[in-house]
Amino acid sequence: MLNKYARAFFTRVLTPFAAFLIRRGVSPDTVTLLGTAGVIAGALVFYPRGEFFWGTIVITLFVFSDLVDGNMARQLGRSSRWGAFLDSTLDRVADGAIFGGFALWYAGNGDDNVLCAVSIFCLASGQVVSYTKARGESIGLPVAVNGLVERAERLVISLVAAGLAGLHGFGVPGIQVLLPIALWIVAVGSMVTLIQRVVTVRRESAEAEAAAQAEAEAEAAAVGERGARETGGHGARGSEAAK
Repeated sequence: MLNKYARAFFTRVLTPFAAFLIRRGVSPDTVTLLGTAGVIAGALVFYPRGEFFWGTIVITLFVFSDLVDGNMARQLGRSSRWGAFLDSTLDRVADGAIFGGFALWYAGNGDDNVLCAVSIFCLASGQVVSYTKARGESIGLPVAVNGLVERAERLVISLVAAGLAGLHGFGVPGIQVLLPIALWIVAVGSMVTLIQRVVTVRRESAEAEAAAQAEAEAEAAAVGERGARETGGHGARGSEAAK
């Protein structure tokens, strides 16, 4: 849902900014690299110290680079396999930094081993969810399912909750509980999404193999039929010659 509606909205909003960067000679790859560096800094500098509000502000400012660089590439007509590869790879790095920052907080001053483990699970499951789709597509399957919680949902749920939880430092009572709730939601949602994609790949794989087998059998039958006709034709010509 977020990919379908929110991405389209922010793409329109950020188009003038993308055009401004192009006029200044900035390349899409530069935006991708700087955006990832900003997300990593915001996550690993602020989150392990429990400064969730300011960390989220920094991350949010840089996370929109994911939309800006693609917009710039389209305006320049330079969409390429390299750009897509770089963008996808650095997305995984940025996601790892965010959930790694949560894990470091709970392993340290946050003093909660369970939530540390949940954060690590969110980190790992997010990577695997992305991998299942990429791997399925690499072996020729469509992987025609998105799943309950994709990257956009993981980021929005986690960052909104972290930012609000950070208001506890400004005197808002009880609001810090939002982050643990969000992490559990992302963990469960990621597991459901992983199962959805694995089941889809298994079904599509079975369908593709059945289709390939049916095609092979049909081709073998056609070859056999042609062979029978040719054999019959030779036999008929031999009989005519004998007469």
